[in-house]
Amino acid sequence: MSQTAYQAVDSLGKRKYLTPKEGKDFLKAAEMLGNSERLLCQALFFLGCRVSEVTQLTKGDVDLVDQTIRVRCLKKRGKLVIRRVPVPEELTKALMSLDVADGEKIWPVSRMKAWRIVKEVMTEAGIFGIHSSPKGLRHAFGVRSALANIPVSIIQRWMGHSHPITTAIYLDVRDEEERKMIARTWL
Repeated sequence: MSQTAYQAVDSLGKRKYLTPKEGKDFLKAAEMLGNSERLLCQALFFLGCRVSEVTQLTKGDVDLVDQTIRVRCLKKRGKLVIRRVPVPEELTKALMSLDVADGEKIWPVSRMKAWRIVKEVMTEAGIFGIHSSPKGLRHAFGVRSALANIPVSIIQRWMGHSHPITTAIYLDVRDEEERKMIARTWL
């Protein structure tokens, strides 16, 4: 894997994550979709999971009591690892209201179909570049969490990283996010 694979920017210094404004624009553009596709976009935004992980979710993974969604980590070399990620109550309620049988996938679509849905929403939102993808949503989740001063150990757990060094990439921000971080040091 290249050295830039574990960074929030590419080799040219371009962001791999959506800014907070782009995230809002993405969610707003997703509102134009049908209910199921809109919820797919929201789940990717709020869970910070991989597109292949979100397409495996069932209603049984949604916990209305704790307002969490259980995500099976798919990059653990055969080991069963499940992470619980807190999400907005509206998302859990909306997912439970879908007409999907227990045990069935919430989104019975391929990884590529889900990827195309996200790309279409990104285009509609006017978001272009390396960060306009499901992976850009995952990176944005990490950056948002880091900027919210959530401990790296918790972000690591939510994202399913084995090592904190992988999670620490989300502190390597640029532009507006970098300015917000440095401004916290000014007296």
